[in-house]
Amino acid sequence: MLPRATVAGTYDARAMPKRQRGHRTHRVRRPPRPSRAQDWFETIVDEVIEAIPMPFAAALDEVAIVVEDRPTREQLREQGLRPDDGLYGLYEGTPKTEWGADWTPFPNKITVFRVPLEEDFPDPDDLADEIEITIVHELAHHLGIDEDRLADLGYE
Repeated sequence: MLPRATVAGTYDARAMPKRQRGHRTHRVRRPPRPSRAQDWFETIVDEVIEAIPMPFAAALDEVAIVVEDRPTREQLREQGLRPDDGLYGLYEGTPKTEWGADWTPFPNKITVFRVPLEEDFPDPDDLADEIEITIVHELAHHLGIDEDRLADLGYE
C-alpha cells in the first residue's frame, strides 16, 4: 500500500511513486507537439483523460486534475519521500468510500508531475501510457480501490 498522510486533518493524500521504465501496450497515441513542453504535456493529459475507461471515467467530475512541474518538498515529505525521490502523481482529498451524510465537501485533486514523468519516459508513446497509468491510479484512490485491485486491473 502507498504511504498516506494527513494534511490539516481533513485530506487523505495518496501518491504514486516512480516506477522503473518499462514497455506497455500503447493505449493513447501522442498528439502533435505544440510549441512549449508544458503545452505538449498538457495536451497528452487531455487526450488521456478523454480515453479513461469506466469506472474511472465516471469519477472525473468529482476530481480536479492539474499539472505541476514537480512535487513540492512538503508533498514529498508527507509521502515519506526524500527530496531526491520522484513522484508521478498525487491524490489529495477524501476517498468516495469515506463520504458520509455529514460530509463537508473538500476539493479532491489529482496532481500529475510533468518533469519526473518526462525524465523517466522520454519516448512519447511510453509517456502517454505512463500518464494514463498515473491518472487512473490516482482516480482509483478517489474511488477507494486498493493496490491489489489496481494490480488486477493492470494499473499498478
